Amino acid sequence: AIVGINEYPLRVAPGVSSLQIKADCAAKALEDAGLKWSDVDAVYDTGGDQNIGGLGISEYFGFKPSVIDTTYVGGTSFEFQANHARTMIAAGKCNVAVITYGSTAHSDRRAIGTAGATGVGPATFINNMEDSWGLTLIGNYAMVKNRHMHQYGTTNEQFAHICTATRKHAIRNPEAVKAMTDLEFVGVRETTVQDVLESRMIAYPLRLLECCMVSDGGGALIVASPDVARNCRKKPVWIIGTGEATKYRENGGDITVSAGAQSGPVAFGDAGVSLNEIDILMAYDSFSITVMCMIEDLGFCPKGEGGNFVGDGHLAFDQPGLTINTDGGGLSSNHPGQRGIFLLLEATRQLRGESTSQVADAKLAVAVGNGGQLGSRHATGVTILAAD
Repeated sequence: AIVGINEYPLRVAPGVSSLQIKADCAAKALEDAGLKWSDVDAVYDTGGDQNIGGLGISEYFGFKPSVIDTTYVGGTSFEFQANHARTMIAAGKCNVAVITYGSTAHSDRRAIGTAGATGVGPATFINNMEDSWGLTLIGNYAMVKNRHMHQYGTTNEQFAHICTATRKHAIRNPEAVKAMTDLEFVGVRETTVQDVLESRMIAYPLRLLECCMVSDGGGALIVASPDVARNCRKKPVWIIGTGEATKYRENGGDITVSAGAQSGPVAFGDAGVSLNEIDILMAYDSFSITVMCMIEDLGFCPKGEGGNFVGDGHLAFDQPGLTINTDGGGLSSNHPGQRGIFLLLEATRQLRGESTSQVADAKLAVAVGNGGQLGSRHATGVTILAAD
């Protein structure tokens, strides 16, 4: 069960390192759980921040863990890691796992979306046919949206409903409002479909309000065994289903289909629950097209019918139907580069009854991350959570 959580409150944090963000969040997540540093016997971290790896993060925290996991699959690394922690705890290999993330992407002025598709580095079989021709990360996602519109007749208006729902939730979240203010968003308010359609074009057909922010930030969560969880300060939120999959470009492949089409059914089969029982979907929203594909590929509607599904306006917390991204999402709350941990944090808040856009009587939530690049090589991790 997830027994402790913390989210770093600042989205602009100059002079703070990613390690300091992790340490602050880990300490407060343990406090949230009512546990001590000495209780931790497993560390989950992507290992890449400040190039210290799993050994370095253990030393920095002063842990001597029996389990170290530095699985790194981009933005969904934390769904993978939460899933792995569940497996290791069930196997008796550890009792209390800490999962951490910290990033200063905004303060570092990282050109994430507009940089090369794979980043600057020596030529590999991954980047030698992409970076040299100028494809950007956002250009990659734009191609997927364009294909979705061509293939299924999805409209820009339908995509815009995703953006307006997440902004509605963001305005109710003081930390998201501060984030938008600090990042100098124009018009820190609820938005309309027309606002989205009139925002400037970034990479056709993706417009500004369909793109995530670039922020600083981080968080931590504590996953514990049932025996430990029953004695923690807050009520536990149980991990009941998990699924992981990867996907990459293939001849004849459909770039609008994500790895979620593989990992979703596995997770739901593991959990033994149906799609219509889910109250909250915390879907990775790097761009509007990412959410559209996650909704379809997990099976909330048939492939290609996502436009009608989101266009009915029932994505907000106070409307009937499936609710998405109640913290404001990557579009309007935070996106420090790898956002998957925040999906788990907000899903936990919902199932504890602590969200600023609380869904009434929420019992089941899904966190689905997408790491890498949709339409290219990527991973999709699914974690299904249940209230105590």
